[in-house]
Amino acid sequence: MFRRRDRIQYKTPEQIRTMRAAGLVVAEVHQAMRESAGPGVSTAELDRIAEEVIRSSGAVPSFKGYDIGFGPYPASICSSVNEQVVHAIPARDAVLREGDLLSVDVGAIVDGWHGDAAITIEIGEVAPELTALREACEASMWAGIRAAATAKRLGGISHAVEHSVERSGEYGIVTGFGGHGIGTEMHQDPHILNYGRPGEGPKLRPGMALAIEPMITLGSPDTAELEDGWTIVTDDGSVAAHTEHTIALCEDGVWVLTAPDGGVEQLGELAASAARAE
Repeated sequence: MFRRRDRIQYKTPEQIRTMRAAGLVVAEVHQAMRESAGPGVSTAELDRIAEEVIRSSGAVPSFKGYDIGFGPYPASICSSVNEQVVHAIPARDAVLREGDLLSVDVGAIVDGWHGDAAITIEIGEVAPELTALREACEASMWAGIRAAATAKRLGGISHAVEHSVERSGEYGIVTGFGGHGIGTEMHQDPHILNYGRPGEGPKLRPGMALAIEPMITLGSPDTAELEDGWTIVTDDGSVAAHTEHTIALCEDGVWVLTAPDGGVEQLGELAASAARAE
């Protein structure tokens, strides 16, 4: 989310461990969101819960006060419902209903280092096509993460995400938005599109920390920005899904810093030894 450009920052193993601490706070927020989100709950209430979890863990919200020219972002989460793709601001009158699809994006800072991840949550019983959309988005994220362990260049991640989406069904891959580098700032180079060619982009090297972040829709990939300067919606009103994990490239594999198990279940031997040792 919220793209900001900077040069690529390479992290030491000790710095990656601090980012893991931030990632675990993000994972804790996600669990609280899964437990709390339901029909009749407002996104403002979810934001209150998320900030409480972050601060009680000794961390600081990454998003609150973040400014890219529209004024400071006023909340600790982005809570995007149905046709809202990303960056939707929590509100008291944004009350969840049975059948909604909710994407929650959240970041946390520990000792100056960021973790950032997003999940899509089904509210009550949803239409089968929305479950399929969520599952396709999650699958494409993990395809990109697995590619990060084996690809030579950044384009290999983008290509893997795109190929996974295309295999899953007729979905729109949101253009322009994507993942990013992360570290002492929430958004750094490189920007990671969710489509591309495997031989393109900078080389993947140990010490890189990346947020892999697919956003897909049931319809057109085109989007529009609302007057609040933040909320991005699908141009055709189709429902969107959004998932994200922060990962670190280690000498011996990938550490999914925002996954409770470090990514071991999904990655197997591609997971870094630091993840397998937890």
